[in-house]
Amino acid sequence: MAAQKLPLAKAINESLRKALETDPKVVLMGEDIGKLGGVFRVTDGLQKDFGEDRVIDTPLAESGIVGTAIGLALRGYRPVVEIQFDGFVFPAYDQIVTQLAKMHARSLGKVKLPVVIRIPYGGGIGAVEHHSESPEALFAHVAGLKVVSPSNSQDAYWMMQQAIQSDDPVIYFEPKRRYWDKSEVTAPISGSAAGESIPAPLHKARTVREGTDATLVAYGPMVKVCLEAAAAAQEEGKSLEVVDLRSMSPIDFDSIQTSVEKTGRLVVVHEAPVFYGAGAEIAARITERCFYHLESPVLRVGGFHAPYPPARLEEEYLPGLDRVLDAVDRSLAY
Repeated sequence: MAAQKLPLAKAINESLRKALETDPKVVLMGEDIGKLGGVFRVTDGLQKDFGEDRVIDTPLAESGIVGTAIGLALRGYRPVVEIQFDGFVFPAYDQIVTQLAKMHARSLGKVKLPVVIRIPYGGGIGAVEHHSESPEALFAHVAGLKVVSPSNSQDAYWMMQQAIQSDDPVIYFEPKRRYWDKSEVTAPISGSAAGESIPAPLHKARTVREGTDATLVAYGPMVKVCLEAAAAAQEEGKSLEVVDLRSMSPIDFDSIQTSVEKTGRLVVVHEAPVFYGAGAEIAARITERCFYHLESPVLRVGGFHAPYPPARLEEEYLPGLDRVLDAVDRSLAY
């Protein structure tokens, strides 16, 4: 099994390539994903190698893209569709939540819709309005959808493989400001034999740094921030454990509970607004599960309950090192 250091975007590209090679029923669809290779070049070279019938440039019509994917899935295909930017998903929201998420239950389990919806999400790239949203909680709230987000290249490769192989629809959020971060990928890259062994279940959280004083839980773009916060806290004699959630629906509460029972404190960090965010559900569940282990209330760090600001102000909006460390200090002060 080959090991390479790849940018996160390239790891997704390699995973899509592997899926196209392995399964003739896998098709890719999206705006500018073919000849251009996507606005972030995540699908670069795939149409050239697999043809326009497998990697399809679509009109600018998100509802039509998802609706077509549903029809393809009903006929036995495994479509992987790209929503070009996070804020563009809402024209397709009705198709996703009233059709894609419901068909399995509506048919009493007879119909499966193995559709993957790729959504580059989050800020930090200096983009204009509607290009820096974090709408993951809207989809995690909907029964029938799996919602995941990798934070590194290894997970980007393998979680995409698992998402495509799933018989349930998966919303696959890609942290766009981490696209160019490199890390090692242990995977069979381009043209190697099939039969690889997938490292971890799709919805299993992972402890990426051990600690004893408090737990930081994050996913996607905020995992790197939490690791930086843990390194900074160590210089002050504080030991922080960092848990990469990886999946927002379902959530691996058992892994979070195990960590919190050890540390006694929990800070949940995400880029989306704190108000009604994923952190609220985690805080409530862990308070129920770990009430007698907690040394302080569960705290949350995230964006503000306001429209995403212009690019010049996004560093003030986005949770950063100082806001995470401030929450840690408040937790330890109880």
